[in-house]
Amino acid sequence: MTLSVRIIPCLDVTDGRVVKGVNFTNLVDAGDPVEMAALYGIEGADELTFLDISASSSGRETTLDIVRRTAEQVFIPLTVGGGIRSVDDVDRLLRAGADKISINTSAIARPQLIAEIADRFGSQVLVLSVDSRRARTDSGFEVTTHGGREGTGIDALAWVEKACALGVGEILLNSMDADGTRAGYDIGMITAIRGVSKVPLIASGGAGSLEDFAAALDAGADALLAASVFHFGIHRIHDVKSYLASHDYPVRTVAAL
Repeated sequence: MTLSVRIIPCLDVTDGRVVKGVNFTNLVDAGDPVEMAALYGIEGADELTFLDISASSSGRETTLDIVRRTAEQVFIPLTVGGGIRSVDDVDRLLRAGADKISINTSAIARPQLIAEIADRFGSQVLVLSVDSRRARTDSGFEVTTHGGREGTGIDALAWVEKACALGVGEILLNSMDADGTRAGYDIGMITAIRGVSKVPLIASGGAGSLEDFAAALDAGADALLAASVFHFGIHRIHDVKSYLASHDYPVRTVAAL
């Protein structure tokens, strides 16, 4: 059976508000996370991703209150990331209503955390967020941390291979070069990561036109994450799904509001 393509709005949150910029800079307010999550649930989102984009850089835990209130409003899978440093952090988020958690900076600092989380909760709850940019590494792609502000020198393909071996359940691949530009997903990056990833791949960064969503799927993505095109009304989730369905991609359809 062919699995449906998942369309996933991303709520980048700082100081309790959804924000969006270009390449993680020049952030502008996009709304209240709980209200937006509820609307996306009604509009037919397949999942939601909630990322506290300043949690790792400022040393704060992800705001559990927002997670709890969001979980009360939506009845689709909710992935939460930002500031997760331990198995206990994961436990608190799952108890607050998250279905999956996303890690990045902490996993790079201590890769064994991946195995610890997978062993205790199962790989199905664990998403590895890979904030990657073009750089002089073996593959041409480098992993970054702290919301894309710090380079690591780590080759993105090598990191994904290692993380898959340690037990991650999904890869969230965000192109830092394309993020917020609406110039299209980084097809070369998706293709390269698909070649080494044995787990589902979520493409993120650069969605603009409806054709961009299809191009990412053709490159090997299993799910499509987007933020600004949804937050600012450029496309509705129904529009994306209707376009994909008309081009024979399997989607979970919902009636237009």
